Amino acid sequence: MNIEKFTAHVKDVGGIPVNRLLPQRSRRTVGAWCFLDHIGPAEFGPDDAGMQVGAHPHINLQTFTWMLDGHQWHRDSLGNRQMVSPKQVSLMTAGTGDNRGISHTEQSVEGEKSMHAVQFWIALPLNKEIEPGFNHYEELPQWSKDGVDYIVTTGTFDGHTAPTKQHSPLVGVDMTFNDAKTIEVPLEAGWEYGIFVIKGQVNGNDEQVTPEELLVFSETQAGDVIRIEAEAGSHIILIGGEPLPHKTIFWWNFISDNPESLRKGVADWNNKHPRFGDIDLTGTPLTRLVSPEAPETLRS
Repeated sequence: MNIEKFTAHVKDVGGIPVNRLLPQRSRRTVGAWCFLDHIGPAEFGPDDAGMQVGAHPHINLQTFTWMLDGHQWHRDSLGNRQMVSPKQVSLMTAGTGDNRGISHTEQSVEGEKSMHAVQFWIALPLNKEIEPGFNHYEELPQWSKDGVDYIVTTGTFDGHTAPTKQHSPLVGVDMTFNDAKTIEVPLEAGWEYGIFVIKGQVNGNDEQVTPEELLVFSETQAGDVIRIEAEAGSHIILIGGEPLPHKTIFWWNFISDNPESLRKGVADWNNKHPRFGDIDLTGTPLTRLVSPEAPETLRS
């Protein structure tokens, strides 16, 4: 089994600094998980509107929002408007192919002065015809065992299965260690896994990982485990999945397996192609964002 450690780099998203763990230059994906932003914890001043992300598009991916504190409004071009609350998963699917896409906005709830969340992207398998959609999950498996609180956000873990819709095999688990504890997580052969530390001090197979770091396990074989040692009060997220059979290339808010698809996405969005639908921004401070042009060279 191979182990890598990565440190977050800071980005600005809708006026809030976020710590981005994926993608990294030498590690673009963990299974089909291809993006990991740790948002906050952020505190807003009396005149600060918080997060205000204008209308923007996606192709060939899902956005997976996991709120830790505070709330967020989601609006999309399918007509969905949903408040996302802690311990709930908001899952938006852009669909696959050069004729499908979706657009959405993300906003803090008016009057709230804090936000703490994790947002992932999941790369969709491009050998499948997948339609755009939106699902919101208020009830997820959660339990306590030997001083650890667990919530399964997607997939199956320790005999508990989340209802979250998947297009490729994945797992996601939120773990809070109320006591200092060592646990072992059995792994699926051939899958990739990541441990992201939100709070506390953690060792994964004797590799120390601290907040804003991501520990990635790959080249897994039958019988492999991750031995997680955590101090009391630690809070981590485990992700894992089967790698997709194709490469993943990024540009702005788009992913694909080839540069031509990305350039078409840029042109279609900037030219207001109907594949991305429309969101009425009247009465909001939001704008419709413009995609930068993709460079001649795009790397996977």
